[in-house]
Amino acid sequence: MMNSAQIGTEITGLLVEKSQEFSYKELSIATNKFSMSNKIGEGGFGEVFYAELRGQKAAIKKMRMKASKEFCAELKVLTRVHHLNLVGLIGYCVEGFLFLVYEYIDNGNLSQNLRDSERESLTWSTRMQIALDSARALEYIHEHTVHGYIHRDIKSENILLDKRFRAKVTDFGLSKLADVENSTSSNKIVQGTFGYMPPEYARGGVAPSPKIDVYAFGVVLYELISAKQAVIRDGPEVKGLVALFDEVFDHETNPTEALKNLVDPRLGDNYSVDSVCNIAKLAKACTMKDPQLRPSMRSVVVALTTLTSTTEDWNVSSFFENPAFVNLMSGK
Repeated sequence: MMNSAQIGTEITGLLVEKSQEFSYKELSIATNKFSMSNKIGEGGFGEVFYAELRGQKAAIKKMRMKASKEFCAELKVLTRVHHLNLVGLIGYCVEGFLFLVYEYIDNGNLSQNLRDSERESLTWSTRMQIALDSARALEYIHEHTVHGYIHRDIKSENILLDKRFRAKVTDFGLSKLADVENSTSSNKIVQGTFGYMPPEYARGGVAPSPKIDVYAFGVVLYELISAKQAVIRDGPEVKGLVALFDEVFDHETNPTEALKNLVDPRLGDNYSVDSVCNIAKLAKACTMKDPQLRPSMRSVVVALTTLTSTTEDWNVSSFFENPAFVNLMSGK
């Protein structure tokens, strides 16, 4: 396990000119000594606190020293990638604990907004914009960075919503360079969140690839439709959201009616049935068991851009590189 000095050495040479180094004292004052009243979240690697720091609102992630690997991974990614739909890094601190300081995002995460009955229900058009924003973030880190990255922990809790309910992807502690998919090692450590991991990765022994993020994004699309959690517990029975939707596609004689039964009740009748069906088909493509049959995030962005910009019929075959994907989206 690294100590503070070792971590300081580890981040030497990073492109940190766009981030600031803070002192522990400054962060403590800004969070009222990390009081519970300032706490706004908690994850696998630490707690998150609201702060007003150097004249701006911020969210401070306080991480345990044993999370040094995840701390360095996230710092490396966020000092190298910058996008409208990624949460911005303001700075860091390595005194005693490990701290990452982010821009503050006003409206919490997607999971809260879908399932908290005290929050106003997200409209269908807002949900589709959230899907497109999140897809653009993933396409960017997969294909448009100098070093292609895999997020490896896409889930509704890691999609934050700003004051206009536009989405920003966060939490890059498990991210990896995309070229790890070329590794020949069979001893891969499985990391991620149950319910969002694809079957080939959950079994272990498979190197991470961008198609892991594609699968998890498909689960998020199903969440946007249904507001159900990725893993549904009904007494002793546990069922994944992917399996629930697969039953509709694979066994129902009238998938459209069955899909309507899975739509979030809080939407009422304020949604397009055709739009829901198309998004469900896209989610189905993203969660195919064979990773080679899943689309790239570039194709997903094209599909969502088209679906959210027009209600007219569209020729899916002009967008996608995968024949199985084309057939699925065309309803064949």
